[in-house]
Amino acid sequence: MSSLNKQKIVSSVPQQGFFGHPKGLLTLFFTEFWERFSYYGMRAILVFYMYYEVSKGGLGLDENLALAIMSIYGALVYMSGIIGGWFADRIFGTSKAVLYGGILIMLGHIVLAIPGSVSAFFVSMVLIVLGTGLLKPNVSSIVGEMYSKEDNRRDAGFSIFYMGINLGAFLSPLVVGTVGMKYNFHLGFGIAAIGMFFGLLVFIFTKKKNLGLAGTYVANPLSPTEKKKVFTIAGVGAAIIAILLAILIPNGLFTINTFISLVGILGIVIPTIYFIVMYRSPKTTAEERSRVIAYIPLFIASAMFWAIQEQGSTILATYADKRTQLDFAGIHISPAWFQSLNPLFIIIFAPVFAWLWVKLGKRQPSIPQKFALGLLFAGLSFLVILVPGYFSGDSLVNPLWLVLSYFIVVLGELCLSPVGLSATTKLAPAAFSAQTMSLWFLSSAAAQAINAQIVQFYTPENEMTYFGVIGGAAIVLSILLFALSPKIQHLMKGIR
Repeated sequence: MSSLNKQKIVSSVPQQGFFGHPKGLLTLFFTEFWERFSYYGMRAILVFYMYYEVSKGGLGLDENLALAIMSIYGALVYMSGIIGGWFADRIFGTSKAVLYGGILIMLGHIVLAIPGSVSAFFVSMVLIVLGTGLLKPNVSSIVGEMYSKEDNRRDAGFSIFYMGINLGAFLSPLVVGTVGMKYNFHLGFGIAAIGMFFGLLVFIFTKKKNLGLAGTYVANPLSPTEKKKVFTIAGVGAAIIAILLAILIPNGLFTINTFISLVGILGIVIPTIYFIVMYRSPKTTAEERSRVIAYIPLFIASAMFWAIQEQGSTILATYADKRTQLDFAGIHISPAWFQSLNPLFIIIFAPVFAWLWVKLGKRQPSIPQKFALGLLFAGLSFLVILVPGYFSGDSLVNPLWLVLSYFIVVLGELCLSPVGLSATTKLAPAAFSAQTMSLWFLSSAAAQAINAQIVQFYTPENEMTYFGVIGGAAIVLSILLFALSPKIQHLMKGIR
């Protein structure tokens, strides 16, 4: 997009109207609030819906299979962001991507809200994955379009926007989780659909007045010739895949487990290809190649961290359901409520960490050291679970142990996640700035793809080994990263 168009977009957006920020921030704040409300509300009860018996309103799937599907779903959500970004950049712009994405998400939740078969469940997952891939990366892009590069409100604007994400994520497990677990799963999914509907209403009826031209420009539109070529290739590819599936599925040659393994492989192969292409590109300078090498251990550390953090909605959700004392302090705790802990702790402690890094100034840990700290906390969050398991055996454990585990991993997230976003923008080769940001999100996809394989080994009988091995591996990797920090810092060529 040309600088002239960028300036034109900024001029079209009312620059005051939401806590001293562009008026469009109100539109995007509540659009994302409701989208995250619907997404995290659905996710809070999804794994329970999959493995609960049919008599209890669930699908009756094998528990380990349900955990693997949950992880694959997470991996595909992150991978689909690449497709959503491409469609926005090349075909219809970010505003339409958000609109189409929200509609697909709402339809996916509506399908979940209607009692149906396992086939209907997978249809809903496809709709939500595609919808989230369209909406999630592009709504953030529109936030950036409203500010000029020189506008010192930009970082604060993203902080307000991030608060909307976490408020939605905090409230939804309490609302959707309570209704879904206490009354009916489908009613819970219906509330998630209504949440996305509210988000769409906010976006549709306020975007013209509040957003101006933000999100309407196509950054790098396809020419008519390119469009014809792309749609031809896409159509042929889709037809070939459909024919192969029509042959393989009835003959038992392509199963859910096959698909899980395939996504697991893609989760590793795709980022590997990204690294190779960036490193070998003639557009990448020698200094940028050094930074690409420095980024590799950070990517691996990120994948290891998210592999633990994302198990909060799979393994720890199951642990909350089956191994935790849910009658506590005179109230009955829904296992879905634990999903609200992560965003709650982020809302409380994100400002503390931001203040701490500013306070420390040049004395703060380097980027690799912050990643190592994040991994250390992630490993400790799993080792904490070993303590009640060791002393209580098969007895139900105090829920405060689970609260402590979620709290510790959030400390790691605040060391690694915002720092990782910032480091990605700094270390990215100039010719691959957008793709490198996609690569950062692929670390989460890789983590979920790996999780899809390892969560299948979890059972209550081997939980000590499971949490101990994964937690211990994270701590060992953390120590290794601490040791390599000076070398990585050197390869970063002045980036701190």
